[in-house]
This record gives sequence, C-alpha cells and structure tokens, in this order.
Amino acid sequence: MSATATPNELPGTASRSAAPIARHDLRRRLLTVVVLAICVGTAVVAVPDLRPVVREIEAINPLLVAAAITLEAASCLSFVVIFRLFFSPISAPVAREMAWSQMGSGALLPGGGVGSLAVGGWLLHLAGMPTRQILRRSSGLFFLTSAINVIVLGAGGLVLLTGIGAGPHDLLRAGVPVAVAAAAVIIVLGLPKGMRRVSGRLPTPAWLEDIGTGIPAARDALLRPNWRLLGALGYLLFDIAVLWTALAAVGPAPPVAVLVVAYLAGYLPNVLPIPGGVGILDAGLVGALGLYGLPLTHAAAAVLVYHAIAFWIPTLGGMVAYTRLRPRLATLVRSASQPNGADG
Repeated sequence: MSATATPNELPGTASRSAAPIARHDLRRRLLTVVVLAICVGTAVVAVPDLRPVVREIEAINPLLVAAAITLEAASCLSFVVIFRLFFSPISAPVAREMAWSQMGSGALLPGGGVGSLAVGGWLLHLAGMPTRQILRRSSGLFFLTSAINVIVLGAGGLVLLTGIGAGPHDLLRAGVPVAVAAAAVIIVLGLPKGMRRVSGRLPTPAWLEDIGTGIPAARDALLRPNWRLLGALGYLLFDIAVLWTALAAVGPAPPVAVLVVAYLAGYLPNVLPIPGGVGILDAGLVGALGLYGLPLTHAAAAVLVYHAIAFWIPTLGGMVAYTRLRPRLATLVRSASQPNGADG
C-alpha cells in the first residue's frame, strides 16, 4: 500500500502492471519458505540429538493431526468473520477472498501480521477503498485482535498466579504475563490522548493519526455486542487448540493456562523478518514450552507439526483466494478507469 496515495485514488495502468510483479514475488517467497523448511527438516534428521524428535513425529496419532488441520481451518474462518466486521463496505465474496489472501501473505511474508497488513492494504486499495479508510479500519482490526491476545495472556497468567489448576505458580512465569498484559492495556489506552497532546505541539502525519483512530475503533467494537466479535476470539483460541492437539498427538498435553501463556510468549520472536517464521517461530515456541515445564523433545515434535499446519492451511487458502480475487479486482479497476467510474 502506498503511503502517499490520495484518498480517492484508484490504480490505473501502473497498478495493473505491478500485479505480475507481485505474483512473481509471492511465488519467490513461497519457494524461499519451502527451501528453508527443507533445510530445517534436513537438520532435524541429520543432527543425532534431534532424532528422538523425528521418532516422536513418526509415532504421531493421524486422527489428532486431522483434528488439528480442522481446527486451523476454523481459526482461518474466524479471521474471515472478524475481517468482515471492519470491512463491511466490501462485498461479502471479495471480503472473504481478501481475508484469506491477507492470512496467506501473513504466513509467507517476514514479520507475520505486519506483512499481512501491508498486503491487505494493497488489495483494499485495488478494490477502490480510500487510503484513510484502509488505515483506520486495518488499525482497528489490528488493535482488536491484539487486545484479544493481551486479554487472554493476562487471563492465563492470572490462572497460574492464583494457583488454579496445574502449572508453575512462581512470580516470574505467572506474574510477568499479568504485568505485561496490564502494561500493554495502559499504554495502548493512553496512546490516543498522548497523540492528541503531541499533535497540538508538533505537526503529526495524517497517516499516524489515522492509525491512532484504530484504538477507539477497537474499543468501541469490544463494547458493542456483535456476533462477529467471536471471530477475533476464535482466530486466537482455535490456533492455540491446534498446538494443544499437536502436543496431544505426540504425548501428554499441558494444562490450558500453561499452553496459553507459552503460546503467546513463543510467538513474540515471529516479528523478526524471516519468511514464514521458519526456525524463529519454532525456536520461540519450543523455548517457551520448555520454560513452562514441557520436555524439549516432546515440545519440538509438536511444534514442528503445529507450524506445518499453521503455515500450509492459510497459505494454500490464501493462494486459492487470491486466484479467485484477481479477476474481481481487474473488473473493479476497469470500471474505475471508465470516464464516470470513479467516485468523487
């Protein structure tokens, strides 16, 4: 998405010529991820200390793997549901395909969610949505899903801190998640007021103000009951359930509170610019699960299975959706290029 585009600008010839480049880049990134995945798999097989991980994967329960794939599909469908809450002006078929395309790009591109937001903004721009609306609605969606992550992290930490159920109850592993969640809520809720104070003293870019409007938009969405809010919760919880199922497929699964906190902590390294999070996400999740008491061999086997499912389901779904979306966008671009096709 171009940061310098005007609100009512629609792509013309330049956008159409850029599409093949984008598709070529997408194929190149997919090939990069596949090569990295093969390298990681080869390393797992070649290193003697990691061979027990391979043996655990070989003994995996195929029915639980099928269940994990179903849960990942449910997570993706949940994202489609919450995406349509924020992008209701887009027609339902186009919105669904855009949501899947955004998830697929998030699985492929470095930085995870940040890369998917950029691709999502580009697709919305091609569909004719003004740039300011894209920024405001995308930031609202981002802050809402992030708020769900923080709330679930704090809840999991509280369960551990109060000693309910099994798991570590020490201040470091149980108290820190609660403190991090509370600090995140305070900082984010205070951002709009802080930005208003800064903009009153210093010139503030319009795009930064548009992003800031996503915070009250996310807050208002949480305060106004709507069944589509279940999509934000399902998007996270179904994905956590995939990891729980993968752990159960290779051995005993951890308590839910332990898994929730370890999952959210393990995803933090995924912001690093590594395509598909190959190696980075795996190391983060295995390290977090080990920190919370799971055997490393057991955790490594489950995480490799989980990452394969969490990568390929949105990637394949995104590729199919993008293939279906391209002719729709081409039609919109042709309509906009007509003498009376663009909105004033």
